[in-house]
Amino acid sequence: MSIRIVVDSTADVAQEIQKRLTVVPLNVSFGQETYIDGVTIDHREFYEMLAESRILPTTSQPSPDAYARVFEEAKAAGDELVVLTVSSGISGTYQSAMIAAQDYPENVYIVDSLNVAVALGALAEYALELVDRGMSAAEIAKELEAAREDVVLLALLDTLENLKKGGRIPPILALAGSLLSLKPILWMKDGRLEMLGKGRGIKQGYGLLLKEIDALGGIDFSKPFYAGYTGVSDASLEKFLESSSAVWEQGGKPVRRTQLCSVVGTHAGPGAVVLGFFRKR
Repeated sequence: MSIRIVVDSTADVAQEIQKRLTVVPLNVSFGQETYIDGVTIDHREFYEMLAESRILPTTSQPSPDAYARVFEEAKAAGDELVVLTVSSGISGTYQSAMIAAQDYPENVYIVDSLNVAVALGALAEYALELVDRGMSAAEIAKELEAAREDVVLLALLDTLENLKKGGRIPPILALAGSLLSLKPILWMKDGRLEMLGKGRGIKQGYGLLLKEIDALGGIDFSKPFYAGYTGVSDASLEKFLESSSAVWEQGGKPVRRTQLCSVVGTHAGPGAVVLGFFRKR
């Protein structure tokens, strides 16, 4: 019997880590066209289409049947599953997994990550480390439920345009933000994306992002951490990492970079810098 770690396609991880995970994809729709996230559309294709679209795409959770197929395969192989889902506060994915698990009560453990993107990815990689330590599926699920409280997602946005398109801020605020070059900082709080602050210009935005890292206790470099970007280009992320190199040198290892999932990319827009890490206790 082995233990499989299951995530959905909103979990952003390094390629070598993703190979060890079982991924259940969400759906992405541009108007009447629907794509399977990570299967019939990859991240680059998504951002290219996002740049050309006048309306925001929508995402929808996997069906319970999509999870049931994964659960049935694991049951046939005699494996146990630990399922990490995108936060139930922003997606119905957790509910789909719970519905499917009703027929597989003995070998499936489901954990609502309360997070998304690189923060969910960091938690998923931590789950694999727990597997390597020889912990049982039940023990891993219990540890993940405790550890998720220390997982942080911070995002510095380059534009307010997508928040305006999504109806999350009024057009007049987006216009004022553009004129004043405001760079909002978002984070996940209690499983939902909220605005944490705003910087005037990108340099002040970088400074505020680093200030928030310190305010949260700093980064626990002994656990997985990621830096991500939205859009086709990673130029904004590279500028941030260069300007904050002293912080990352404390980790003693290279910062892993990844292009972010469609859920965050839809609302953040291009040019965002997004960090996922465990805070220090």
